[in-house]
Amino acid sequence: MIKKRYLILILIIVVSTISGCTGDETDYSGTYIGYSWRAESKGTTLEEATQKIQTILTLDEDGVITDAQMIFWKLIDNHWVSRQGGDATVSVDFSVEPTVTTPGENYEKGQSMFTIQTVDLMSFYAVAVDDDGTTAVLILEPTTRHQIEMKLKPGYDYDKTIAELTIDNGGLVPTVRASSHGLVHVDNWSDFDGKDIFHFNPFARVLNARGTFQGLESTSTIQELIERMGVTFVNGQPEPTDEMHGFHSNGGWAGNYNSIENYLIGKNAVEMTSLVDWSTERWINAVNDDNFFGIDVESGATKTAQNSLDTIAGATVRMSRESTSYQRALVNAGILKESEVIKGRF
Repeated sequence: MIKKRYLILILIIVVSTISGCTGDETDYSGTYIGYSWRAESKGTTLEEATQKIQTILTLDEDGVITDAQMIFWKLIDNHWVSRQGGDATVSVDFSVEPTVTTPGENYEKGQSMFTIQTVDLMSFYAVAVDDDGTTAVLILEPTTRHQIEMKLKPGYDYDKTIAELTIDNGGLVPTVRASSHGLVHVDNWSDFDGKDIFHFNPFARVLNARGTFQGLESTSTIQELIERMGVTFVNGQPEPTDEMHGFHSNGGWAGNYNSIENYLIGKNAVEMTSLVDWSTERWINAVNDDNFFGIDVESGATKTAQNSLDTIAGATVRMSRESTSYQRALVNAGILKESEVIKGRF
């Protein structure tokens, strides 16, 4: 009888041990924060950084993301400012004739009709119509990261198609480079001869794939393009209006990061341990032995994890640094180890 009791007790212990080994009883509930920051690959610490991306994840007990926030911070005049703030002050000088930048190593900006104060110009556009009918247009071209301006004189034929305005015929004027880190490095504007603003590069199609200009084509009219910016036309001519502006494509930094946040909510962070699919050969081949991406790049690899047309995690921005920030939030949640984090190019 005693032996039978011991046998039953042993069986209970064995069953309990097996259940404890096979069941994942980890409670992931909580809010976790992760960072990536500029120049980490050069030894800069988070405390020394002047730009950083912060990811804030709230998980339930199973690791499902119930809330997500991603913020791109820039240190400006000793104050941290969100890059996706979206506020802008714009003035237009219709007396200015826009001129083309000098591209390449000896870059010099041209003359612009626009004076803009904002944290970041990604996907920015602006338009204004003077009392005499002169129209000033600015579109931040996403692949070259240049302000492309159009100055359309009174009586202009707005039935012309978008395809008819190019840099070489003077219809499009790249006046200012908003960033030196564009997807396309410009050495000579003659390389863009005959290309309208939707076709500077295959990835430029993000301009009309979503957002303000969605559905427009090279065969669409200039009137249709400008109407999308908010201008009203009467008898084929624009009505005078003060400056109006916004963010095209995915909606600038705010739109991209909102897309990432919406994409993440409902995902299980235990299963989704990166925003980037690092099994993609041309990306994983650019990860070095120290887990830095885009520093030591093998032949056939790339420094950029980006897909502007189909998006990665809902966004059109370069995603390796955002993924680093996300992964470090998972480190703090106990899902990943720091040694597993792939440190994106920043």
